[in-house]
Amino acid sequence: MIYLSVLVLLNVIAQYVYVRIDFTKEKRFTLTQKTKALLQHNQHEIVVTVFLDGEMPSAFKRLRNATKDLLADYKAYSKANIKVLFVDPITGLTLSEQDTVINQLYEMGIKPTNINIKSDAGFTEKLVFPMALIESNGRQMPVKLLQNLGGEASNYDQNINNSIKNLEYIFTSSIKKVISGYNPRIGFTEGNGEPTNPYLYDAISSLSDSYVVGRVNLDSITREGLDSLKMMLIVKPLKAFTEVQKYKLNYFVLKGGKLVWSIDQVRMDLDSLRSGRSFMALNNNLNLDDMLFEYGARINYNLIADVNCAEIPVATQGGPKGDIQMAPWLYYPILLPDTSNSVVKNIDHIRSEFASTVDTVGARNIQKHVILTTSPYNKVYNAPKMFNLRMIEEQPTPKEFTGGPKAAGVLLEGSFKSVFLNRPVPEGIVEKYDVPDQGKPTKMIVLGDGDIFKNQVSATDGSPFSLGFDRYTQQNYGNKALLLNIADYFTNEDNLIALRNKEITVRLLDKTLVRTEKTKWQLINTVMPILLLICFAIFQHYYRKYKYAK
Repeated sequence: MIYLSVLVLLNVIAQYVYVRIDFTKEKRFTLTQKTKALLQHNQHEIVVTVFLDGEMPSAFKRLRNATKDLLADYKAYSKANIKVLFVDPITGLTLSEQDTVINQLYEMGIKPTNINIKSDAGFTEKLVFPMALIESNGRQMPVKLLQNLGGEASNYDQNINNSIKNLEYIFTSSIKKVISGYNPRIGFTEGNGEPTNPYLYDAISSLSDSYVVGRVNLDSITREGLDSLKMMLIVKPLKAFTEVQKYKLNYFVLKGGKLVWSIDQVRMDLDSLRSGRSFMALNNNLNLDDMLFEYGARINYNLIADVNCAEIPVATQGGPKGDIQMAPWLYYPILLPDTSNSVVKNIDHIRSEFASTVDTVGARNIQKHVILTTSPYNKVYNAPKMFNLRMIEEQPTPKEFTGGPKAAGVLLEGSFKSVFLNRPVPEGIVEKYDVPDQGKPTKMIVLGDGDIFKNQVSATDGSPFSLGFDRYTQQNYGNKALLLNIADYFTNEDNLIALRNKEITVRLLDKTLVRTEKTKWQLINTVMPILLLICFAIFQHYYRKYKYAK
């Protein structure tokens, strides 16, 4: 009777007090204080509909279960009511009904993923919806649960692992945006020879999940337009910037705008070399050196050759026509993130093309952090330099490639000084800009390569590939994660990027060991319980005989 009373009492207390003990090493089931504070201060009811349900591969089931566990914690800590629904939106529907539902969900931003499921009969295709929809305060936002699905589509384990790591950040940041109704505006510049939309498609599309993103022409944008932007990216310009454009950029920085410079300081393109001719890599005069120097950085007029590099397709000599093989190209260095900095923590290596080194220079009130470096085995060539595809046959010697790590990307933080201090307003500025001598505290990133945020485009149909995905080697790099991290760090005043850096180790079974010891463990799991039951029955029989024989 006492035990029954204690059990009832514990169940009554559990209805009012939420206790969860997290025994995992990385505290994967413990919400951060930022998330708890958001949930406890929220006054609006939240409805979360997760479309990841029904029959699916085990990897997606892990993602669904992790989402379910996380949202259970959200419900427990939230002051307002959180309603969570798990649905399979197309189960039990006819093909025509499925098409209708898929189109309706697509208009809401809920996009399916087509996966291959292996069975005894072979492979079958299935549509899954690794997404959720958050609704609150009269607003809604789609949430992508599966992150950075790339080339090796049949192997989801790494993608699922990365997605589980980011679940708390995804839901916390999305809930905050839905509640507040504030979506920061991000602009990619155009008009100075920047890449066209197909080459920036995935960068713009990925950011559009959480931000209002568009192209910005510095010739036509007004002061009001600049004031509405939170962040601006200058990606691979080819034409020199005018003083009017620089004046507007300077105003944007001084008013607190965040700026990303992704610049090719030396002009060279691999496509130009495929004709078999030699080309000279020349300085790319963009008229930006004075601005960058004043802000505290300098992109050098050189090119990095690195043993740690990407591969390119080349035609084999003497082989059949059209025979292609992959070969390392020293001038496509793979850049290494500085894991001590939260902007690039937990992201993969970055693929670059004809990158230059970046130096920091003396600038008062500016903190400078190197976020991307080369490997220690590199050599730097000053421009101009002659290039041709025969250089692919060159073998780097250890003596030459021992330059030590070189900076290729830096983060600058602080109050920047006006580039136009004690200078007249350029002709062509028709609006009145209130430009202070010293700006508001802000941030900017300077990258010595203009191709980091460019996605590859199919030569056959012009369709864009995922940012950071190399269609030739079928390998994913961390370029997209870098872009998303920068956007989070630059636009979120609460520094929620710390949630994205949460580490979760998924301890998967050793598939080789499972295959070799499959029979042994099947026998243990089937025979051992029966043997234990028989042993217990024999013991019980002789125990009762001994007890009652007296």
